[in-house]
Amino acid sequence: MNRNKKNYQNYRKQTQRVRGGLIRSEFGETSEAIFMNSGYVFESAEEAKARFAGERDGYLYSRYGNPTVSTFEDRLSLNENAEACFATSSGMAAVFNSLMCCLNNGDEVVSSWSLFGSCYHIFDQILPRFGIKTHLIDGTNLEEWDRHINKKTKCVFIETPSNPTMEIIDIEAVSKIAHQYNALVIVDNIFASPILQKPFEWGADVVVYSGTKHIDGQGRSIGGAILSSKDYYEEFLKPFLRHTGPTISPFNAWILLKGLETLEYRMQQHCYNALKVAKYLFDHSKIENTIYPGLNNHPQFDLATKQMIKGGSVVTFSVKNDNAFNFINGLNLFDISNNLGDTKSLVTHPATTTHRIIGEEGRKKLKISNNMVRLSVGLEDVEDLIEDIDNTLKLIK
Repeated sequence: MNRNKKNYQNYRKQTQRVRGGLIRSEFGETSEAIFMNSGYVFESAEEAKARFAGERDGYLYSRYGNPTVSTFEDRLSLNENAEACFATSSGMAAVFNSLMCCLNNGDEVVSSWSLFGSCYHIFDQILPRFGIKTHLIDGTNLEEWDRHINKKTKCVFIETPSNPTMEIIDIEAVSKIAHQYNALVIVDNIFASPILQKPFEWGADVVVYSGTKHIDGQGRSIGGAILSSKDYYEEFLKPFLRHTGPTISPFNAWILLKGLETLEYRMQQHCYNALKVAKYLFDHSKIENTIYPGLNNHPQFDLATKQMIKGGSVVTFSVKNDNAFNFINGLNLFDISNNLGDTKSLVTHPATTTHRIIGEEGRKKLKISNNMVRLSVGLEDVEDLIEDIDNTLKLIK
């Protein structure tokens, strides 16, 4: 196999997303090959010994590394200007392992309380079982971060924009506070995607993704990724993930790396469509509290404009008169699904799906009402989407 990869470091981002990390076998295939194998053979016992000792380069076992997975990791690293990347079996595997690889009993973690339901469960229920103290705070209030981050804080976790209330956290300001105490800053960049927001440029130390969302963006594959410095990767991430095993399959990695090739163009259309839908909903008499980072009525519009290139693919709003279910059931083009970032437009009811697990009191704190609806705006003709919404709203009181 030809391991002489071309260096695309000095090319522009779209070129890197198409060609970064490319390895071709001796067959000279155009598209990246899928190496669907679990293990690797060695020419001799001495070679096996040298590889396992780290004295010679080469793959050992696909739980540790795989050529297809490496291509995806290298390509995403180039996009993020990150020193290292470890691809995981899912986005939640990326979130959980980015934390657990560096935390010990007695450590403290600070996070905004506005989180995806499973992320909230990790901080509220799972981490405390390991003797890790968690502080869930109002992430939009910098005084809260300043009050809770101290010398005991090992890391802080930021989800921005948040799911589903679209809160925007000031990555740069929180990073400055955290770094005064040498705390790591982990940013969940799933809603923004690798195109719309660059957390490393604002001070983040670690960035996590669910590749299931925009990176694949076509409802085919589960996967995630953790991007970081080389030091974090070598000291915490690689030894922890290699021995706990939340690695992505080569086939899923291949789907995600192919998704990177068209990601920028898809995100441009996602954002165009979502903004038009958000503007329509904002002006409708049966809708209230339309939340979209690209609307100038967003309470953190200036911060969103500073951190993000555009507003993203997700629009959240409330339907008046307890008509959320009637609205969701009346749509024809929007599929009912808890996923997001898909080419197909999707609709979900956060209170009974993605955020059910946090309970009524938790949802009340996060301002997730039973009237709230979340749209993931896809790549259909936006006029068809607006007509579908309009026809549905005409039928409800």
